[in-house]
Amino acid sequence: MTATSKRTVLISGASIAGPALVYWLHRSGFAVTLVEKATAPRGGGYPIDVRGTAIEVVRRMGILPRLRDAHIDSRRFTFLDAEGTEVVSLHPYAVAGSVEGQDLEVSRGDLTSALHTAIRDDVEILFNDSIDTLDQSGHGIDVAFRNGQQRTFDLVFGADGMHSRTRELLFGPEQQFHRYLGYCFALFTMPNIFGLSRELTLWNAPGKAVALYATGQPDEVHAFLNFHRPEPPFDVLRNPDAQRDLVAAAFTDAGWEVPSIVDAMRAADDLFFDLVGQIRMPGWSSGRVALVGDAAYAPSFLTGQGTSLALSGAYMLANALATHQDYAAAFAAYEQSTRGFVAMNQALVDNGEATLFPTTAQALERRNAMLRDLVTAPPTTPRPAHSALSLPEFAAMS
Repeated sequence: MTATSKRTVLISGASIAGPALVYWLHRSGFAVTLVEKATAPRGGGYPIDVRGTAIEVVRRMGILPRLRDAHIDSRRFTFLDAEGTEVVSLHPYAVAGSVEGQDLEVSRGDLTSALHTAIRDDVEILFNDSIDTLDQSGHGIDVAFRNGQQRTFDLVFGADGMHSRTRELLFGPEQQFHRYLGYCFALFTMPNIFGLSRELTLWNAPGKAVALYATGQPDEVHAFLNFHRPEPPFDVLRNPDAQRDLVAAAFTDAGWEVPSIVDAMRAADDLFFDLVGQIRMPGWSSGRVALVGDAAYAPSFLTGQGTSLALSGAYMLANALATHQDYAAAFAAYEQSTRGFVAMNQALVDNGEATLFPTTAQALERRNAMLRDLVTAPPTTPRPAHSALSLPEFAAMS
């Protein structure tokens, strides 16, 4: 490779970390190819948070104004007991630890659309395809794609989520890195038969929770069912019928509107089921391949920081590659600069974030007492972990 030739990179995964990494690598002079198993950018989706350090990332990408226009601006977070009686109603910021007027809450589809728009005219994007095999035995990485094509790249990046195929190919089965947090969840949309508007309603019984999230769409709500399960049911991850049965069984005999919500779950055509867990790895790279976002360090939805870690991690990885010509040095710098930030945010579940979903009656009463205290004394500062990473100025290509 001559000094003037572009380094070629392949990025697997076009959700959040992948397109963000594409943006910064293209800016610093790489020839970038993005591969995504879906047939198009994925729209819709449950609302997600962009907080702290990640706000500065999207500002530097030029998409902050678009995301501010898409901000959901939820106005109320109502907690219900097992009978459906109101326990307390709060402003969502009091619960999430976000900064009103600065941090953002947008639908996943609005963020992925903004990211796709920022990169689509500048790089090669391969939809409806994925990596089948990787071979690092030569001077680059020989990649065989699912469609039968074979190509060679200088570097490959796995931005393909918590159940990363790239990570499995390089490091082995997910279970060795998966830290299960004791819950399973299901997400789907359903008709807004409750008259909700720009608000979140959370029903709790010990070990069970049902949330209804109304955004700006008057006819539908995002439904979320979460339940405690001591051992992870890995066997149902690729079986939607088994997932529906597992969720329905967990909510047998639940009160309030839960039976009708479970019925809607069975009929939903957009059901997403997963385990609540984290990915914790001793290293995020192997040879010429590195991981970013949930593939490397999923923090779980309990932290509310998955999106922000993905955006910030992509920036730090791209900046390291722009700073260091040697990829091994770049990967080492990426980990050294970012791992502490990741650890702080993953540790949020160790510091009580999971108390929104108590597993015992005593813990549920303690949680409710804590929420009532927030009515009179809401937090005045954001959680330090959200902004614990200071972004360097983006480096020119070395």
